[in-house]
Amino acid sequence: MKAMLLAAGRGERLRPLTDHTPKPLLKVGGEALIVWQLEKLKRAGISEVVINLAYLGEQIETYLGNGSTWGLSIEYSREPPGALETAGGIRQALNWLGDAPFVLANADVWTDFDFALLPTHSQSLAHLVLVENRPHHPQGDFGLLEGRVTPSGEPNRTYAGIGIYAPSLFESLARGVRAPLAPLLRAAIADGAVTGQLWTGQWIDVGTVERLEEADLARRLAARN
Repeated sequence: MKAMLLAAGRGERLRPLTDHTPKPLLKVGGEALIVWQLEKLKRAGISEVVINLAYLGEQIETYLGNGSTWGLSIEYSREPPGALETAGGIRQALNWLGDAPFVLANADVWTDFDFALLPTHSQSLAHLVLVENRPHHPQGDFGLLEGRVTPSGEPNRTYAGIGIYAPSLFESLARGVRAPLAPLLRAAIADGAVTGQLWTGQWIDVGTVERLEEADLARRLAARN
């Protein structure tokens, strides 16, 4: 199975840190956020990774190179200024990802989730990892009932930015067009075509300076134990 890391975002809420450094290269516990994800993918047996690039993408490519430092093979999907949003970026990268389901993860998430816990065979259009809601997103995103993601639930849970996706979910999109992921996901969920699992371990969406500091502290504490 291949993987794609989403790394094209601007990181507006992390300014001024992201004025000269792309968000995936910000450090947590002394290492770049995106490297934590790469190492976890490698430990789960995934060796081929596609990374989409837009804002300051050349820095990411220079930092990671071809991935050999981590025993990986990395390809880069370059997007125009402003990026193509999540679904548009995935559609752009399908030439590298191929026809089989692939792992998708946000490069700006810090978590102790083990990618090996994802199902190796999924017949659904998508399989999502959900987490308990955080204070900055108390309403959550989706419900989860007996392994099936629902449009809403009691309670709602938050999408962790980690999952498995079938390329066919993106076939309706034209290549090079900006498109968000949420409408595609919600349509598939309404059709009962999305499964999921709940992760109760550590998970931080590093979207602000405060949450970057929180992730850094969590990583350093984990290293002591």
